[in-house]
Amino acid sequence: MTKDRHVTLQQSFAARYSDAPAVDAAIPDVALLHSMATRGSCRAFTDKAVPAAWLDVLCATALAAPTKSDLQQRDIIVVQSDDIRKRLAGLVSGQAWVADAPMIAVFCGNNRRQRLLHEWHDVPFANDHLDALLNAACDAAIAMGAFVTAAEALGLGCCPISAVRNEAAAVSSLLNLPDHVFPFAGLAFGFPAQAPVISKRLPLGVTYHTDRYAEDGLREAVAEYDRWRAETHPYRNQRATDTFGHSDSYGWSEDKVRQYSVPERADFGEYVRARGFKLD
Repeated sequence: MTKDRHVTLQQSFAARYSDAPAVDAAIPDVALLHSMATRGSCRAFTDKAVPAAWLDVLCATALAAPTKSDLQQRDIIVVQSDDIRKRLAGLVSGQAWVADAPMIAVFCGNNRRQRLLHEWHDVPFANDHLDALLNAACDAAIAMGAFVTAAEALGLGCCPISAVRNEAAAVSSLLNLPDHVFPFAGLAFGFPAQAPVISKRLPLGVTYHTDRYAEDGLREAVAEYDRWRAETHPYRNQRATDTFGHSDSYGWSEDKVRQYSVPERADFGEYVRARGFKLD
């Protein structure tokens, strides 16, 4: 069984990367690595309910993940109310599938508790600048990543929902978030209706560095990645054809360029300032 897992992990890497690494047969157990390597976003779920007892375990596992300086600046809000879930889905524009997700959790960055500690101990908070926001956001991201890994190890499917930041103020009001607490991302999860698709990633030679960052051959590597990905998983639709027309060689890089040619969350800085953060 262990040997089979090593083989399937190698196959998973080959499906994901054009320059997939060799899997060392001496690695004792790759079951979790295999689960992580084969994961994919899930946007279609069965009607089977996630056992209530699993929620506590998943949140406890996620919150056991690393946290900057043991500050523990993250919170998880599991939305169980049908009304709140429907209202939350309504705030996530352009993603109708969210309304059908059986479970939604919102991962929040929380710098409020740290500030309360300073009040209680009567000690000035001396780090009221951009890093306070960044630390809390990173804590929330780490916890969400751990939650996804744990959930998928239990056979659940997951898909992050960054669009909760599109209407950050309204989401904050809906979830009763106080100052210095903000929605980082939502996460839809449940039992998947179908096996996830392994999304091809940029070559490791582009994103995995030794000692120093490098961009040697980056343009050529991205162009080759565009071609490789389009061969097996071409985009079903092209973005913004009214503006850019139809491209015969539409690939990942052009899709990302078109996506970010349109302003998005331009008011998020204003929102976090209104929540009490300074961005100096």
